[in-house]
Amino acid sequence: MSLDRVKIALQYAMPKHLISRLVGKLAAAEMGWLTTKAIESFIKAYGINMAEAKLKNASDFKTFNDFFTRELEEGARTIDQDASTLCYPVDGAISQQGDIVDGQLIQAKGFNYSLTSLLGGDEATAAPFVGGKFSCIYLAPKDYHRIHMPMKATLREMIYVPGELFSVNPLTAQNVPDLFARNERVVCIFDTEHGQMSMTLVGATIVASIETTWAGTITPPAGKDIFRWQYPAEGIGAITFEKGDEMGRFKLGSTVIATFEPNMVEFNTDAGPETVTRLGEHFADMVK
Repeated sequence: MSLDRVKIALQYAMPKHLISRLVGKLAAAEMGWLTTKAIESFIKAYGINMAEAKLKNASDFKTFNDFFTRELEEGARTIDQDASTLCYPVDGAISQQGDIVDGQLIQAKGFNYSLTSLLGGDEATAAPFVGGKFSCIYLAPKDYHRIHMPMKATLREMIYVPGELFSVNPLTAQNVPDLFARNERVVCIFDTEHGQMSMTLVGATIVASIETTWAGTITPPAGKDIFRWQYPAEGIGAITFEKGDEMGRFKLGSTVIATFEPNMVEFNTDAGPETVTRLGEHFADMVK
């Protein structure tokens, strides 16, 4: 059996939720010099550029989570302010992007998954995006792990979907069917001037927490049921974002999947699988 097959087999066998939650507790603990050493080792192992971080030294962070969700120095990223474009919501690399065909998104060669399943199983939620476009962006451990808005929008609904916690790295995406539609995730549906947009924050092995800026920590604790929260379009309780505003964060790495209505956007033609993304740079152009 090849090493890759062993890695995948171990993922099926291991208690992923238990391990992830235990790591999460360690990552949230204030352990003084041990925390500093762990952060220093991580910076070295992944070649993290701390020059662009607001806090630049390992000793500046009380917990590993504080380091992992570190804020960038002002000016480290420039948000494209052209109202006719979308900007990348995260630092990462494109896994797949393109058309949503027959209600299916591409996961990897030979693997597709259901739009309806991804968004929580409700066909009415998925219907606006059928025939539209999607982009799946993977955040590696070295990346900045805050998620920002690619365009101006108003939150319509948030959906917590329970699930597995497989790794979401390229090897797993190429070998575990329905990966993004079976992992735990938080789905956010937005209204924009150009149509609906969804942003799905996918959990993964060792992801200790998924948070949003309006509701705080969504998971953990992990649930067994799908939960939905609706928000008003205007007035008291409405949650609105400008392009580039922070909307969430991962405590340890994962994937963001954006979907758009048909004839709403056209992606940057120079981008495709493995293209490196940088928050704020040109992502797509508005069609309508």
